[in-house]
Amino acid sequence: MDKVKPTATVSQDRRFSPVWIIPIVSLIVAAWMIYQYMSQQGAEIHLTVQTAEGVVPDKTLVKVRSVKVGMVTAIKLSQDYNQIDLTVRMDSGTDRMLRKDSEFWLVKPRIGTEGVTGLETLLSGPYIELEPGDSKEKRADFVMLSAPPIAGPDVKGTRVMLVAREAGKLTIGDPVMYEGYVVGRVEKTGFDVEKHQANYQLFIFQPYSGLLRTRSRFWLNSGIDFNLNARGFSIDFASLETLIAGGVTFAVPEGSPEGELLKEEMSEFELYDNLQEVRANMYEQLISYAMLFTDSVRGLSPGAPVEYRGIRIGTVKQVPLVLNGKASVAEMKIPVLVNFELERIDQLASSRENIEQLEQSFANAFNNGLRASLKTANYLTGSLYIDINFYPDKVHTSGSDATRTYYGYNVFPTIEGEFVLLQHQVEHILSKLEKLPIDKTADYLNQSLVSLDVAGQQLKKTLKDVDSLLVQKETQQLPQAIHGTLADLQSILQGFRPGSTNYAEIAQVLLRINQALGQLSPLLQTLNEQPDALIFGAKEAADPIPVKGSNP
Repeated sequence: MDKVKPTATVSQDRRFSPVWIIPIVSLIVAAWMIYQYMSQQGAEIHLTVQTAEGVVPDKTLVKVRSVKVGMVTAIKLSQDYNQIDLTVRMDSGTDRMLRKDSEFWLVKPRIGTEGVTGLETLLSGPYIELEPGDSKEKRADFVMLSAPPIAGPDVKGTRVMLVAREAGKLTIGDPVMYEGYVVGRVEKTGFDVEKHQANYQLFIFQPYSGLLRTRSRFWLNSGIDFNLNARGFSIDFASLETLIAGGVTFAVPEGSPEGELLKEEMSEFELYDNLQEVRANMYEQLISYAMLFTDSVRGLSPGAPVEYRGIRIGTVKQVPLVLNGKASVAEMKIPVLVNFELERIDQLASSRENIEQLEQSFANAFNNGLRASLKTANYLTGSLYIDINFYPDKVHTSGSDATRTYYGYNVFPTIEGEFVLLQHQVEHILSKLEKLPIDKTADYLNQSLVSLDVAGQQLKKTLKDVDSLLVQKETQQLPQAIHGTLADLQSILQGFRPGSTNYAEIAQVLLRINQALGQLSPLLQTLNEQPDALIFGAKEAADPIPVKGSNP
């Protein structure tokens, strides 16, 4: 019997091999990890910066209020090598921070007007700070700020723009002060090439922005204010903080209207160098006059006061105005442009006048002798100011100026100043001196001097003779001889002093002489009554008859 050969039936095994479990799980885990990684990654942004000092890829973080929100992943130079492009991978959920007005800056150690900041980065390295924006427009490319912003998008306040002729007067971060208190900061600086002026953007924080007025004025904080002008010398010291930090101050100058509350953003104001310049330019309603002076204007500078009897009513604007061959040089007059400030005059007057009324008042005053003259304000510096006063005696001598104009400006009549008057007085004195007989006087003085010279020679000769006499031995012994004589005389006088023998004898002799004279007295009386008594003898005198007494 044939044996049936067994045959194998090949069938495909459809069972899942456990060998594939591990690779499949690995793939699933890897995919999940990739998904998790991709889902946790935020947007990729690019930052443009001028220098990447201290920035390291995969190390430098991007933070918001010290919380990590991203990391720098790459650094590369731009195509023109002028700037650096930083690639930053933001964390998941940070898309809402990346708006059009978002700002980035590098935090590192800095020394500024507010002190030392960023010291914590000395060990950890610098990081990039993000200030989220409020705009609805998204953005992925940003330009990093060179310094932290003064005010972020969430800080409220008012921005104003200052303009000045020169740049470099303020720097970013300088304080903005009001009455010595910091109320804002300088936010930006720049220079307008077309207008040739420097621009300084300030940010005034709330609620201090309410101090801004339409008539506010801004001036630099110099710390030390040294002023030498027509009013003399003055020096003011500010606080130590102002001395170090500088900055700018704003206020409404005293005497100026306050104006309205400033509501518009980026209003433009002029930046003045100091408060004196502010006061000199704070008035807006001006009346300009040209003054033609025959005096020297050396010492008269723009900003010098114009006073009426000691009260300031205007300011010198330009010295000289314009030299015109007809009006000034030929007549030897120097033109000066002067602004009369209407607000100053209104403070003095009981009633306010507009510009036309005030011009008419000036015209009437010219006919009554109102004139301008140069006077010395400071004899130390030689500075001058313009004084306005009435000189009725000058009406008929210089009244023609009242009807003239000079380069479109009405001419304010002038008279010679005190210096010219003094000069005339000196010239008058010199003319009188010139008329004196100086030659004859000089000859007489010469003769007198010759006589004095002769007398002096004679005196010199006499003194020489006296000196030779004093040198002689006899002359030198003369004082000793006089001294001996005086001693002998004193010794003699000692012998006649009271109590001495000579004194007693002289007194005795004088007593006897007195007694003898007493005995001769009757004889002398008889001879006086009867001169011939020695020849005929003296007549006997009659007996005296008693006189009868009277009853009481």
